[in-house]
Amino acid sequence: MKITPLDIQQKKFGAKFRGLDVKEVNSFLDLITSEFEALIKENNYLKEELAKKEAKLLDFKKKETTLKDTLMNAQQIVENLKGNAQKEAELIIKEAELKADSLIKDAHKEIANLKKELNDLRKQKMLYLEKIKGIIRTFQKMISMEEEDKEDEVVKEDNVRFLKTKKES
Repeated sequence: MKITPLDIQQKKFGAKFRGLDVKEVNSFLDLITSEFEALIKENNYLKEELAKKEAKLLDFKKKETTLKDTLMNAQQIVENLKGNAQKEAELIIKEAELKADSLIKDAHKEIANLKKELNDLRKQKMLYLEKIKGIIRTFQKMISMEEEDKEDEVVKEDNVRFLKTKKES
């Protein structure tokens, strides 16, 4: 049973012969009533404050949970960004390596083509040199033949002179 200050005020005690002093009992009951009212008010105030504090605590716990979740999400995002950056870096390196390989292959092909072209040019040079040598030999033969023809003519002329001189003599 819950006792209220009103219960205390309205409490009546039976009177007996040589009983208690009614004024003193009533005065004491008034004092207890006011003390009891003060305790009830304080209790109600403390309950309200407790409810406010519990609401704040609940709000802080929600905020803490939100902050923890946000922090976890931020850490996950950072990890994802790191992973993506690593993958992108690896992809860039792979592409660079492929380009480098392609450039090297192209350079090797170009070198091979240039070597072939150089060999072709050397062969052409040799052919032209041989042709020039052949032409020079031909000209040398022609010159030799021309010289022989001149010598033959000189010999013929000498023979004709000799014969003329012999005839005249």
